[in-house]
Amino acid sequence: MEIVDEFLFKYKGFNFLQKMTSPEIIDSVESFEIQDDDIFLITYPKSGTVWTQNILSLIFYEGHRDGTENITVIERIPWLEYNIFKTDLTKLPSPRVICSHLPYYLVPKGLRNKRTKIIYVFRNPKDVLVSMYHFHKISVTLETPKDFDTFMEKFLAGKVGNSLWLDHIEGWYTHKDDFNILFLSYEEMKRDLRSSVLKICNFLGKELSEKVVDDVVHKATFDSMRADSRVNYRFIPSDQIDFSKGDFLRKGIVGDWKNIMTVAQSERFDHVFKERMEKLPFRFCCDI
Repeated sequence: MEIVDEFLFKYKGFNFLQKMTSPEIIDSVESFEIQDDDIFLITYPKSGTVWTQNILSLIFYEGHRDGTENITVIERIPWLEYNIFKTDLTKLPSPRVICSHLPYYLVPKGLRNKRTKIIYVFRNPKDVLVSMYHFHKISVTLETPKDFDTFMEKFLAGKVGNSLWLDHIEGWYTHKDDFNILFLSYEEMKRDLRSSVLKICNFLGKELSEKVVDDVVHKATFDSMRADSRVNYRFIPSDQIDFSKGDFLRKGIVGDWKNIMTVAQSERFDHVFKERMEKLPFRFCCDI
C-alpha cells in the first residue's frame, strides 16, 4: 500500500479513499462468492451511479416502486468495496444487486463465470470531471479542490479517487469478453430513459408491464429522485458529506462542463484524452 495523500491510498495500482476502505477489504473482494443470478452495477464515479441504482431498485423492488417500503437505495443496492452501512452482502435477497467502482482486475474472480450480469454505465468525461469537482467540494472524505484548473490536471493524471477515468473504461471494455456485460451511456439514458429502462430489463431477463415501466421511468427522473429521501443520498452520514455546501444530486444534465471549462481547458482535455478515447467504440456525447 502506498499513501498518496491524506485522503487517498494506492493499492494494486488503484486509488482508494482512506476513510472508506482498506487493503484487507480489497483483498477479501477477490474471493467474494458470486451467485449466478447476481447483478453488478459498475461505474467510474459521477457517471450515473445513483441514477442506475435507483432504476434497478425500482425494477426489482415493488415496495420501492409503490412507496410502501422506506429502504434506502444503498441498503437495496450496497457497495462492494465501500460498505457504508455495514450491510452483510451474503444475506441480501436473491437476485443480489451490488454496486462498485472497481477496475476489472479487482472484482471478484467469480464474475468471470459469464452468468452473473454486469451493467457498466459510462458518461462523457468532461461532465464526469465537472461533477467530480463539485462533489469534492461537499465531500468530507476527499480533498477540497484549490481551483478547477488544478483539479482538472489531477483528473487528467489519474491522481484522484478511483484513478484514471480512461484506464477504468478502457480496462472494462478491453476485457468485456471475460464478463457478461452491458454498456450503457448516461447520455443515452438522458435522451430516452424509457428505452434505456427496457434495455436494462431485456438484459436482465426481467419482464415488466407497460404500466410498471411507466412508473419506473417517472420515479427515475432527476426531479423525482431529488425529492425521494431513499434515493437523494441525504442519508449519508455527516462525517462523509457536508450537505451545507451542496447536494449529492446536483444537476443531472448533459453538457454542464460548458458552464465551467474554458476553451483552453477543453482543448487541453482533448489533447490528453482524445486519441485514446477515439479507439473506444463508444460515442461520448458532450451535449444533447
